[in-house]
Amino acid sequence: MAKVSAKRQISLPIEQCAQAHINVGDEVECYVDREGVISVVRKSAGAAKGVLSHIQVKENMTDEESMRSALGS
Repeated sequence: MAKVSAKRQISLPIEQCAQAHINVGDEVECYVDREGVISVVRKSAGAAKGVLSHIQVKENMTDEESMRSALGS
């Protein structure tokens, strides 16, 4: 069982790192859900590539117009 250090650091067990393909030097992201469960996810380069490619850019839109558009007003 892992323990939290005084600096709020946690060591991940080798077996779990192997299952999650997390290696020394990898960057990870942590998420907390509503029940307080923490998930640790290995970040991978290019994982979000193309996610916003369908968005059409309106070069002449002001910040105010953009905000109103996002808020649906």
